[in-house]
Amino acid sequence: MKTRIALVFGGRSVEHEVSVISGIQAYMNIDRDRYDVTPVYMTKSGQFYVGDQIGKIESYKDIPGLLAKSVQVIWVSENGEAKLKQYPAKKIGRTYEQVIDIVFPVVHGTNVEDGALQGYFKTLGVTFVGCDVLASAVGMDKYVTKTVLKEVGVPVLDGKVYTMSDYRETDRLAERIEETFGYPVIIKPVDLGSSVGISIAHDRGSLTESLDDAFRYASVVLAEHAISNLREINCSVLGDENEAEASECEEPMHSEEILSYEDKYVSGAKGGKSQGMASVARKIPAEISDEMRTEIREMAVKAFKALRCNGVARIDFMIDADNDMIYFNEINTIPGSLAFYLWEPLGVPYKELLTRMIELARTRQRITDALTFTFDTNILDGASFGGAKGPKL
Repeated sequence: MKTRIALVFGGRSVEHEVSVISGIQAYMNIDRDRYDVTPVYMTKSGQFYVGDQIGKIESYKDIPGLLAKSVQVIWVSENGEAKLKQYPAKKIGRTYEQVIDIVFPVVHGTNVEDGALQGYFKTLGVTFVGCDVLASAVGMDKYVTKTVLKEVGVPVLDGKVYTMSDYRETDRLAERIEETFGYPVIIKPVDLGSSVGISIAHDRGSLTESLDDAFRYASVVLAEHAISNLREINCSVLGDENEAEASECEEPMHSEEILSYEDKYVSGAKGGKSQGMASVARKIPAEISDEMRTEIREMAVKAFKALRCNGVARIDFMIDADNDMIYFNEINTIPGSLAFYLWEPLGVPYKELLTRMIELARTRQRITDALTFTFDTNILDGASFGGAKGPKL
């Protein structure tokens, strides 16, 4: 019998639409000879839907109409199996129900890529593809990621985080950032992707605007010195914390100082139709020396393993073209389009990439199943609430 896969995309995130594109790309390329695949759309309010039209990108031009023709489902753990069940159940007629062996999340951004959704599936006891809860959470927080990688010797730019309490005194916050970083300075939401809310400030006026924009999307923002003569190089990694390999390197092209949301998903789209990160104008392979290519690929694998990632991630690096210094910028634990375009030049077609990601999830689950999660004691045999406060534990 084929392995039953639930391919989940969407979710409550500013990258919702990008996730829909990435998810349907994966759905169209997964190996149907090996897997029985159910596309599952997660709405911006966190509801799950299945149906004949869910896996068709054209249907998302009218999402209310799509949902009206689809079936809302909930996840249920029952008799040792994870199931999708119609909700509410039909009073008359057959209610939709589907057993799921593996969940394949193709989601981007806060609330879905950051460990929240992964923790939900872990609680259900269902095998899922990609990073576990810890790696997902750490990878989403740019400052925490820097802290971990700095410990293992991966070069990062120093940064500081600021909260809503800092933002209440905007002028004082701006002064502190000026004193620490000077100009130019880059301001980012600490836990968003797709370049949302990210901008470079060159003076007090633009710094205030950058802070306003970043705090619109996040309650914590990150400030870093902005490299003036910047090149961006990206590299994907496939594997787990034990064994991993790097893809080809790319240099994405951008129209402004930094790669924007429009650069990533709009401007490179053929005929005005976005194909997610596959639409970006880029150079593959990146025009860098063999020595720099080797250094970046080795650094990418080192970062991937240090963060204990699983599946496919894309790691973005910055090069200061004035001195050729390389810095880790950020990791995308579920990258747009699953970074398939970085593997094809190395002879790994998208179908094979998806299969390898699924098999990595199986391997992790086998290891997890071999661990002990129970410890037999007689503590409950002697438990009593005889006193007003109960027993001391």
